Amino acid sequence: MTPGPIGIFDSGYGGLTILTHLRNRLPEHDFLYLGDNARTPYGPRSFEVVYRFTAQAVRTLFEQGCPLVILACNTASAKALRTIQQIDLPKIDPCRRVLGIIRPTVESLGTLTTSRHVGILATAGTVRSLSYPLEIKKLFPDIVVTGEACPMWVPLVENGEATSDGADYFIRQHIDALLSRDPDIDTIVLGCTHYPLLYDKIRRYTPAHIQLVRQGDYVADSLADYLSRHPDMDASLTRGGTTRYLTTESADTFRNAAAVFLPDTPIHPRHISLTESDAVD
Repeated sequence: MTPGPIGIFDSGYGGLTILTHLRNRLPEHDFLYLGDNARTPYGPRSFEVVYRFTAQAVRTLFEQGCPLVILACNTASAKALRTIQQIDLPKIDPCRRVLGIIRPTVESLGTLTTSRHVGILATAGTVRSLSYPLEIKKLFPDIVVTGEACPMWVPLVENGEATSDGADYFIRQHIDALLSRDPDIDTIVLGCTHYPLLYDKIRRYTPAHIQLVRQGDYVADSLADYLSRHPDMDASLTRGGTTRYLTTESADTFRNAAAVFLPDTPIHPRHISLTESDAVD
């Protein structure tokens, strides 16, 4: 393969929190971020639609020269990753790779929870998919998992209300609901990439003995470990310390919304269209 950047895909803006951790962990690498912001959110959509949209994005990032693509989206990781890995990649290019963010998060839980009771705070789509309980059960069958959907949390972040007093009600409501269903929880996964922007308020209303798991650090460490174990893939990645941004929304809309997640980063996005013809056959 011709060397290229690491592709980062999200249906919206939350994947920018994952991108931040990846850039901090691998500062010498180049990244290409693609947000399907015109069609977000993916959560309420069916498995078939999420797969189709995600496959279009993966194909586009491959065409842009990315040897490796990270699905920095819990919904896409839950509903599309396995099909793309097992069915599509062998047809497109078996040397390329697509990785998700759920598995690295789950792998961390074995050493984090003592009570073996874990909570998942996520979007309704991620909770309904049962992706976390299923993945946790594969690795740690003794862990009891309880999920809580938090439908208002993403709008709070994207509308700049993450630090407002009004956010407290919705955050406390769902934490209380989760812990009332399982008081033995000692570890909670923030299973949406938007939620790190709510971390301070989540921490405020969560008992001090409960650990909060933010995905970014674990995903970044997992990718660094993956590249160390796959030197051929690592050699196919360019190193210039650059980041470029693509969006299916207007460039101005993306720039303004992304500033919530990357307030100190100059962003110069380019609009791109994802069409049905881009989908993997």
